[in-house]
Amino acid sequence: MKYFILAFTLFVAQLTLAQRVKVDRHQAKEAFDLLNKIRTNPERYKKELKLFNLHKITRTKLNWNKQLAEVAEYRAKDMAKRSYFDHVSPEGYGPNYFIEEAGYELNQSWLKKRSANNFESIAANRASATDAIKALIIGKEAPGYHHRTHLLGMDRWNASLYDIGIGYVKCKGAKPYESYLVVIIAKHDW
Repeated sequence: MKYFILAFTLFVAQLTLAQRVKVDRHQAKEAFDLLNKIRTNPERYKKELKLFNLHKITRTKLNWNKQLAEVAEYRAKDMAKRSYFDHVSPEGYGPNYFIEEAGYELNQSWLKKRSANNFESIAANRASATDAIKALIIGKEAPGYHHRTHLLGMDRWNASLYDIGIGYVKCKGAKPYESYLVVIIAKHDW
């Protein structure tokens, strides 16, 4: 009987949290617009975002992709509902798997490892999606500026990516985070 009560309590707690998770597509689109502005005019954001090596920033705009946006939104909701923050789901699946499952075809070599991530940047506990984009670019929480390199296309691999989807969710009162941002920038390549 006590296992039933425990299971029921966990079920109700998860259901309550799921109801508090709110997708904010407007915020996601604002983050997309900001990222494209930074990519095409990094000089304007040099001081605010502590940018250096401006010559390495890809100056091309990214294309909004509905499939990638759906994956990003799913990933953000999943992390919020199940209270984790990781590129890999608790079952061991990474972004590449979810991107392919959504119908966005990837090179099969990118799918050999089920936990693979060639395309995703994530942030949590930011007041807005644009704040999260800025934090990822500034990079205090991620040594080595890996998110900056990804978002701004600052190396050969990331400069070759051209489609983007962003998901942003709020979950007021949730622990440990009250918001999640997922940015997926990818490409088809055979």
